[in-house]
Amino acid sequence: MSLLSGFADISLWQLLLVAAVALFASIIGGVSGYGTGALMPLVLVPLVGAGPVVPIIAISALFNNASRVTAFVKYADWRRALIVTIAAVPTCVLGSWGYTHLSSAGAALVIGAMLILSVPLRRLLKHHNVHIGDRGLTIGAVGYGVVVGGTAGSGVILLSLLMAAGVEGAGVVATDAAISIIISLVKVSVFGIAGVLTAQVICFALLIGIVALPGAFLARAFVERLPVHFHAAILDAVVLLGGAMMVFAALK
Repeated sequence: MSLLSGFADISLWQLLLVAAVALFASIIGGVSGYGTGALMPLVLVPLVGAGPVVPIIAISALFNNASRVTAFVKYADWRRALIVTIAAVPTCVLGSWGYTHLSSAGAALVIGAMLILSVPLRRLLKHHNVHIGDRGLTIGAVGYGVVVGGTAGSGVILLSLLMAAGVEGAGVVATDAAISIIISLVKVSVFGIAGVLTAQVICFALLIGIVALPGAFLARAFVERLPVHFHAAILDAVVLLGGAMMVFAALK
């Protein structure tokens, strides 16, 4: 399998657009805790279709989250990271396996719906100031595993769970990244067994992952200088618009 064949029919300008969005998304993700999985489908789906998007993001997330852990390692809550990982991995396998059986339109519908729902979910949990203990975190992680296994942009669920469990500030970014590395490894393994890791998937994943590496370190420099709510507001608007467009296209 020639990796360069993965960029067949993709122009240089389109590759530059993907790279630019990947860097922007990694910076936003490093500041707000989520963003890469929400923003990348908006540029990937028109280029490669909905089917390869989740495998692409799963591989690229290994690079992205590794850089976040490195940048924010001193803030990570390793005990809660372990709780979530143990609870989420088995159901993540099921969610990833289910995704491989979706049609292209079905994949677009699932991803778009998840993006749209992620915004009110985050705001609802924040508004009600929801707090949970280890048991609630475990139960929530089981459900999160199913969703994250088969969608992109579902990181908001994990962030909401961690914040409800008492993790704050940079600790949310670091703990989320540590958990996401394991989750991404599980997803990549399932997708590999299912035979959906094509040259196209690997090429785009490597491009996004490598470009995004410095994003976490740039984000760390911005954390104390820029208001997080400003980034979150912009991201919410983009996610809602992009999710609606994907659902509309899937239902046509």
